[in-house]
Amino acid sequence: MTEQQADETAPEPVAPDTKDWTWVLERPCPECGFDPASVVPTSVPRIIVEASDRFGLALEEADAGVRTTPGVWSTVEYGQHVADVLEVMTDRLGLILDAEGAGASFADWDQDAAAVEKEYWKANTHVTAILIKERAAAAAEAWGEPTAEQWEWSGRRGDGVTFTAAALGRYLVHDLLHHLHDVDA
Repeated sequence: MTEQQADETAPEPVAPDTKDWTWVLERPCPECGFDPASVVPTSVPRIIVEASDRFGLALEEADAGVRTTPGVWSTVEYGQHVADVLEVMTDRLGLILDAEGAGASFADWDQDAAAVEKEYWKANTHVTAILIKERAAAAAEAWGEPTAEQWEWSGRRGDGVTFTAAALGRYLVHDLLHHLHDVDA
C-alpha cells in the first residue's frame, strides 16, 4: 500500500487505453515530444537507465502515491506499469533473439488488467522505485546485446502487429518517456 493511501478500497477505475500506439514508430508524439527518428538502437540501454533514474526521483515526491486527478493513475501506479513494461518488452526482445531471425510470436498482454490484478494503487513508492531500477538494469543489459543484423529480426504481437527488435526498442523508449511526461518528471 502507498504511504499516502490508508484506504485499501480500489480507487475509481482508469479508462482503458485502447489507442493503437504503434504510430509513434513513424512520427513524433505531440503529447510527450518523443521523436522515433532520434532513437538509434544502441541508445536504448542508456535511455532505459536514464528514464528509470527519473522515475526514481518522481517517486520521491510527497504525493507520488495519490491520484491527484480522478480516473488518472498516481505516479506509483505509472511506476508499477513502467516496471511491467520493462519486463514485458525485454521478454519480447528475448523471444526475438531466441528465434534467431525466424520470427517470434508474443503472448498478449493487457496492461489495464495487469493494473487491476496487481493492484498498482496499493504499491509502496520506495518498493516501486527499487523494482523499476532492478528491471531497468536487466532491460538495459538485454537491450545492449543485439548485434547489427539482430536489430532487424522480428516478432509478432497477438494482434498481428510486427516489430523488429529496433522498432520494439523505440516503442519501449516511447512508453518510458511518455509516462515520465504523464508524471511531469
